Amino acid sequence: MGLMKRVGTIFKAKSNAALDKMEDPRQTLDLSYEQQLDNLTKVRRAVADVATARKRIEIQAEQLKSQGDKLAEQAKQALAQNNEPLAREALTRREAIANQLKDLDAQHASVAEQEEKLTETAQRLQTEVEAFRTKKETIKATYTAAEASAHVSEAVSGISTSMGDAGAALQRAQDKVAEMQARSGALDELLSSGALTDLTSNRDDIQAQLDAAGGSSEVDAQLAALKAQMAEGGELTSGADEAK
Repeated sequence: MGLMKRVGTIFKAKSNAALDKMEDPRQTLDLSYEQQLDNLTKVRRAVADVATARKRIEIQAEQLKSQGDKLAEQAKQALAQNNEPLAREALTRREAIANQLKDLDAQHASVAEQEEKLTETAQRLQTEVEAFRTKKETIKATYTAAEASAHVSEAVSGISTSMGDAGAALQRAQDKVAEMQARSGALDELLSSGALTDLTSNRDDIQAQLDAAGGSSEVDAQLAALKAQMAEGGELTSGADEAK
């Protein structure tokens, strides 16, 4: 049971971390602002409802007062006609209306007090909502600037990494070119020396060695001839000196 609880805690922590990573605080602030506006709208509607109830009480009170005044006048007319029972009935009804007016006055006072409190609440909430809106816009601007700065930093970091990779790739390419040049030069030397056979040529390695030997013999013959000429020239010079 303890293991399952720990696994559940770890899963919840990872889920919350993933949600935090995905959450955009600007959207959260806008949502919170909309909720506050909704609450403000509800309070304003409550104020309007209470004000409507107060107004209805006032209208009802005016109607009762008008009825009371009419009954008082009727009582006077009944007495003028020496009809005391009728005058008493009119005054009795007027008294009942007076009691109703007292109840309405109490209700009116209660509703008016409630309306005043709700109005103050609406005004205070309005101020808080406006302050929150200013603050949220400031936070959103700050977050946007920070986000842009982070993106620039990431881009610069990416450029640095790319330049480093490009430099390394360039160096590898240069090393490979140098290696290929060295290999090509070595192959040329081996082909020239006859150590390797050039399969693209009609000459074989034996013929190459014979040609090389032939070339060497030709050089030896030219060298011997040159030595003979020099020796002969020396003898001719010596004979001329003796004749003198």
